[in-house]
Amino acid sequence: MKKTLTLLWLLSGLHLVSFSQDQQLIDSLQQKLAKFQAEKKSKGTAGATMNDSLASQILYSISVAYWSNDLVKAMEYAEQTLAISEQIGFRKGIANAYNSMGVINKDKGDLLVSLDFFKKSLKIREEIGDKRGIAGLTGNIGVTFEMKGNYPEALKNHFACLKAMEEIGNKAGIAKAHQNIGRIYQNQLKYTIALQNFQLALSIQKELGNQNDIADIYNNIGTVYSDQRKYEEALENYLASLHIKEESNDRMGIAKSYSNIGYIYEKKKIFKEALKNHFASLKIKTEIGDKSGTIASYINIGSVLIKQKKYPEASKYLYDALALSKEIGSLDDIKDSYNSLFDVEAVRGNYKLAMEHLRSYYTYRDSLLNNENTEKIVQQQMQYDFDKKESLSKAEQMRKDGLALKEIQKQKLVRNGFVGGFAVVLLFATVFFRQRNKIGKEKKISEAERERSEELLLNILPAEVAEELKQSGLCQPKTFSMVTVMFTDFKGFTMVSEKVSAELLVHEINYCFSAFDVILQKYKIEKIKTVGDAYMCASGLPTLNYSHALDVVSAALEMRDFILARKREKELEGKGEIAFEMRIGIHTGPVVAGIVGIKKFSYDIWGDTVNLAARMEQSCEAGHVNISGTTFEIVKDKFACIPR
Repeated sequence: MKKTLTLLWLLSGLHLVSFSQDQQLIDSLQQKLAKFQAEKKSKGTAGATMNDSLASQILYSISVAYWSNDLVKAMEYAEQTLAISEQIGFRKGIANAYNSMGVINKDKGDLLVSLDFFKKSLKIREEIGDKRGIAGLTGNIGVTFEMKGNYPEALKNHFACLKAMEEIGNKAGIAKAHQNIGRIYQNQLKYTIALQNFQLALSIQKELGNQNDIADIYNNIGTVYSDQRKYEEALENYLASLHIKEESNDRMGIAKSYSNIGYIYEKKKIFKEALKNHFASLKIKTEIGDKSGTIASYINIGSVLIKQKKYPEASKYLYDALALSKEIGSLDDIKDSYNSLFDVEAVRGNYKLAMEHLRSYYTYRDSLLNNENTEKIVQQQMQYDFDKKESLSKAEQMRKDGLALKEIQKQKLVRNGFVGGFAVVLLFATVFFRQRNKIGKEKKISEAERERSEELLLNILPAEVAEELKQSGLCQPKTFSMVTVMFTDFKGFTMVSEKVSAELLVHEINYCFSAFDVILQKYKIEKIKTVGDAYMCASGLPTLNYSHALDVVSAALEMRDFILARKREKELEGKGEIAFEMRIGIHTGPVVAGIVGIKKFSYDIWGDTVNLAARMEQSCEAGHVNISGTTFEIVKDKFACIPR
């Protein structure tokens, strides 16, 4: 099973205030601090407040400079910033100190403490009207919520940050916000939208020449490619990031790159290089006190050791990861820890314990990828788009109103002596504005209805087909020369349906099919339809790709494992509930695809390939995946197959 073990590393160092991390900057700032302190001593009380406020700013800058290298020293200077700012009542300095303390605790993994500091800083910045500071704080709060696994709240804050950065014209901040938003969509397996945001961020940062930020985005893009199993592209981006981070001596960034490179070597089965990079990453993380990063390294090392069949060593690292994950309250890390522990306990023969870990993994995974979270994320995107359109609309309307007002004033001067004529003009203007407002409201309602219709259409049809339907009003059938089709159904479904209530039956089918939908989304497979207990999907359409057979077989194995785990779960509960047993059939070949009907239309596929996939499913044994000879020839180098 694929494990996304490097995502949390992308959260480190994403702060909206950019400072060089080298010792030269720190030395320079400390020299300035000593100079101000000497001036204060020579002047006595005269000018003390001004010197102390400048000293506060310098102390904060030193704290920030230590963020990526030494969190202990960073906290020391943050505390000094707070002390001197409170002494002179310098509120911006207090807010700066709280922000630095929030960043430090976030990077250490103390997320609740981090959020408390960020919120204190945000409150002060709102009171003093610091727009740039407000924008930065919403970004930091969003990153922290992301680390907690609360993606809707994270996205809400990232969009608020993007909006604020656009208002003040901060290009670097706009890039950071797009980077953070892209990562949320990546966590939700929406890779196209994620890459769009990352590329936007990269183009801005290249324009600005911010090398460390460019390196962070290379890491983001590399992880998307890694999730898509494009390992060479991923490694290329990770190495580019490492090169930049080493030049700037960004220790946290170096550790992040080592971790990601190790993950790719693991996938390429070069285990010696994988462990070398993971241990190098772990060493830096422990030295700078990064708890969240330490967890990721523990999981990565455990994963490689499992593949080397060093199970006791792997188990030690993975249980350490679970304990630390629970300590800092990171749902994503807890999920990944349980997933890896299931692997190691299963191969060690501890099946009861393995099943407990698997059940815990599904619990945490479902809480992160549930429908409610997905809906909230869509709502956040729609709300941002609506707010942006509304802002542009208001600006345009103000311009039109200004022109209209000038015209009225001109008419007033011309007809100043004609009261009756002026009354007519006034009446006309009133009718004009009322009509305009009415049209504006109707336009907003129409746009909202259109957006809802488009969202519904995309939920029914593939994006490419929906776009063709909108453009031309029809969708021409297309022939695809090579597509992989999968059918599944439940063995003895009729017998099971006779023994349980309709409500329980529908609930169980919905639970299983919802899990299948998530798995298909992960591998970018197109769901075609469900009929009763049968589930049909295909890869390689409507967008051509060359990994369709591998994707479908990988998804089939995950679906099979899910149903087997569900069956064992019901058996362990001992409630006497009858669990489903599933059959899966797969075949690869040509199909014809298109839209059926004019009412309640659906996207469907036809051809012998569909029929053969259905026959493969019907002749399959429960709990197995039955593939045709054609599919076997494509995937035989990647999967161990048994002839029937």
